[in-house]
Amino acid sequence: MTESFTDAIALLKADHRKVEDLFKKFDAASSSSRKRKLANEICTELKIHTMLEEEIFYPAFRGKIEDDTLDEAYVEHDGAKVLFNDISSGSPDDDFFDAKVKVLSEEIKHHVHEEEMPSEGMFAQCRKAGVDLVELRDRMLTRKSELLAKAKASGLPPAEPKAINLIAA
Repeated sequence: MTESFTDAIALLKADHRKVEDLFKKFDAASSSSRKRKLANEICTELKIHTMLEEEIFYPAFRGKIEDDTLDEAYVEHDGAKVLFNDISSGSPDDDFFDAKVKVLSEEIKHHVHEEEMPSEGMFAQCRKAGVDLVELRDRMLTRKSELLAKAKASGLPPAEPKAINLIAA
C-alpha cells in the first residue's frame, strides 16, 4: 500500500471515497460481467472496511465517545453485511441484484454521513477523545494489508453480523 494517510480517520475517509466511486461506476455499468466485477470489489472493500472499524477503530473509542453512536454503527454494519453477503453470492442476472446494490449504497451513504458529520458525528467525537489516531492508523494499515492479501489469495469469508441475530427461515 503506497498511499499515506495522516491518521486513522483519514484512512477511513479515503475508504469511504473509494467505495462511493465504485458505486457510481456500478450505476453506470451495463454489462453483467462489469456489474459482477464492481459488485465484488464493492463487497470486498466494505468487508475490509467494516473489519478494520470493528476490530480496531470502534473498540479504541468505547467509553470515550457516546455508546449509542458506536452501537448504531455496529447495527448499520450488520445490515450492510447481510446485503454484501447476498450480493457476493448472487449474480447480476438475479432478481433484485441491482436493487440490493442500490440499497447497500444508500445504507453506506447514511453510515458515512453519521461518521463524517461535522462537530457531532463519530469522527468529530473521536478527534476529541484523546486517542492516538496515528498509532491507530498504523495498526489499521497493517491489518488492511493482511486482509487485502487474503482477499486476493483465497477470498474473504462471508461477513459475520455481530449485533443482529439472524433467524433461519
